[in-house]
Amino acid sequence: MAETIIKIDLNQSPYENEQIHNRWHPDIPMASMVKPGDDFIIECHDWTGGQIHNNDSADDVRDVDLTQVHFLSGPVGIEGAEPGDLLVVDILDIGTFEESQWGFNGFFSKQNGGGFLTEHFPEAQKSIWDFNGMFTKSRHIPGVEFAGLVHPGLIGCLPSKEMLAEWNKREKELYDTEPDRIPQLAALPFADTAHMGKLTGTAKQQAAAEGARTVPPREHGGNCDIKDLSRGSTIYFPVYVKDGGLSVGDLHFSQGDGEITFCGAIEMAGWIHLRVNLIKGGMEKYAIKNPIFKPSPMAPKYDDYLIFEGISVDEQGKQHYLDVQVAYRQAVLNAIEYLKKFGYTGAQAYSLLGCAPVQGHISGVVDIPNACATLWLPTDIFDFDVKPNADGPSVKVEQGADLPLSKDK
Repeated sequence: MAETIIKIDLNQSPYENEQIHNRWHPDIPMASMVKPGDDFIIECHDWTGGQIHNNDSADDVRDVDLTQVHFLSGPVGIEGAEPGDLLVVDILDIGTFEESQWGFNGFFSKQNGGGFLTEHFPEAQKSIWDFNGMFTKSRHIPGVEFAGLVHPGLIGCLPSKEMLAEWNKREKELYDTEPDRIPQLAALPFADTAHMGKLTGTAKQQAAAEGARTVPPREHGGNCDIKDLSRGSTIYFPVYVKDGGLSVGDLHFSQGDGEITFCGAIEMAGWIHLRVNLIKGGMEKYAIKNPIFKPSPMAPKYDDYLIFEGISVDEQGKQHYLDVQVAYRQAVLNAIEYLKKFGYTGAQAYSLLGCAPVQGHISGVVDIPNACATLWLPTDIFDFDVKPNADGPSVKVEQGADLPLSKDK
C-alpha cells in the first residue's frame, strides 16, 4: 500500500493544516519529501475548503469567499529536483472519500466571481451531484446520469522568485486597464486570507503579501482544468525551484471542456495516488515552457454526439475577428436553447454542460472573419432520445424545482 503523505480532516478548517496552502510562492516550505520513483497518496479538500454544503440553498455559493481559494495539498518536494528539470508525474489512481459521496456545481454571482455566461446567469445557483461508484446524477437536473472522469483541476509546481514577480507584474498591468470592472480582470495578491503552509512570522507576512493567487493557469501548470488528466495520465512539469514543490487540489468528479460555469465541474473532496520521476535538464532537452501531458486511457466511452456550432458573432450581432471565445460562447448558448425545448430550464442546461463529459473543439481559426468552435454533447447521458426528429421533442423532462437560487440579502 502506498503511504498517505498528506492527510486532511473534512471537519477541520484547512487553515489548521500545515500541509495545505492557497497561494503560489517559492518560500512555502515543503510539506513532505519523496524520492524519484516513489508513489504516494495525497488527500485534498474541495477547492473552497468546505464552504459549499449538500443542501438546496445557493446562499453558500453567493457568499463564498473567493480570496481563500484554492486550497492545495503540498508542496511535495522531490529529492534531487533542480530548476531546468522536468518532473514526471503519473496519476495512478484518484477517488472519493467514503464519507463524502457527493459534489457540487455552481454559478457564482456576477458580483462575486461571475462566469463564462455571467451576463445570462448573473445570480448564484448550484446543483448537487450524488456519486454511485463511477456514475453520478443530480436531484436538481432530471433525466441524466453519466460516468465521471475524475481528475485534479489544479496541479503544478512552485514558481521561482523571478517567475512570481513576472506573474504579478503582468496581471497587475491587465487589472489596471479596467480596475473597476465586475467581474475583475485578474485576482491580485491578497494577504488577509493567505494560507502559506508551514511559513510563520515575518516570512509568512511577506510571502502572503506577494503570493500569487491560484485562480489562473500559468507556465508552471496550476488551474488548467484539463478533464483528461485522470487515471493513467502522465504530466511533465517544468521545475523552477529546488525540490520542485508539487501541489495538487481542486478535484473534479466530472467536467465538460472549458469548465464553463467557472465553478463548472462537479467539485469534490478526495484523494489522488501519484508517482514521480525526474528528467534532468528536461526543459532544455525538449524546449518545454509549459507542462505537457499524456491523457488517460480510461475516458468514459460515449460515441454518439450532437455537435453545436458557434461563430465569432456575439449575442448582439456584433462581428468579431476570429474570436474563439465568442465562438465557443455561441456554441454553448445554442446548446442551452436546444435543451430548453426538452423542458430544461436555462440554468439546468448550463449546469449540465459545465459538468457532463462534453467536448469542446476549436474547429476553424483561418476563415476570416469567423472562428468556428463546437460543443459536443454526448446523447447517451440522457434517459430519453435527445436527437432531432420530424415530430419535434416528444419527451419533456419531469420538472420539479429549478436549481437552487440564492436569496437576496
